[in-house]
Amino acid sequence: GVFEMTELGMVEVMNPSEAFLAERLADTAGSAIAVTMEGTRPILVEVQALSSTTSFGLPRRTPNGVDFNRLLLLVAVLSKRVGLRLSDQDVFVNVVGGLRVGEPAVDLSIAVAIASSFRNKPVAADLVLVGEVGLSGELRSVSQVEARLNESAKLGFKRCILPRSIQRALGEDVPLQVLGARSVSEAVEMALVG
Repeated sequence: GVFEMTELGMVEVMNPSEAFLAERLADTAGSAIAVTMEGTRPILVEVQALSSTTSFGLPRRTPNGVDFNRLLLLVAVLSKRVGLRLSDQDVFVNVVGGLRVGEPAVDLSIAVAIASSFRNKPVAADLVLVGEVGLSGELRSVSQVEARLNESAKLGFKRCILPRSIQRALGEDVPLQVLGARSVSEAVEMALVG
């Protein structure tokens, strides 16, 4: 459960996704929406990234709410497979609201947020991202996709980018438009506006 402290004590937050997205600024470069699972409950979170030219010889990688080694892997994939020149960039990643996400299904949102910041182009405001990123830059399938899509639709999102292998397996009655991508490079091009 998710709780907040009020003047009456600890109170359960009935819709955590809504709470985590409450202060989101849509159409801002470096922001992407991930759909993570906490047990069997889907939760939408905002992943923010900032890339900035380093002042030192060795660029920093600073995660908050995501695994440090996972961030290093995603930066390497973006550099090698997508062609982003991140070797002279400090990269900061933050999961808004203090939530710690450990499942690989948030990889795609982290990668797209970094690319968005680097290119200074926002991610489409009505879009959520789901998918694990492999070392070759391919998108890998994740579990509980229907629950993730239903929660996204409830909160007003219209589209979802996910691995093409999942898109083919979904039926016709999905609650939002599903865009399939084979690679993180393809997903980045689909997600960024402008």
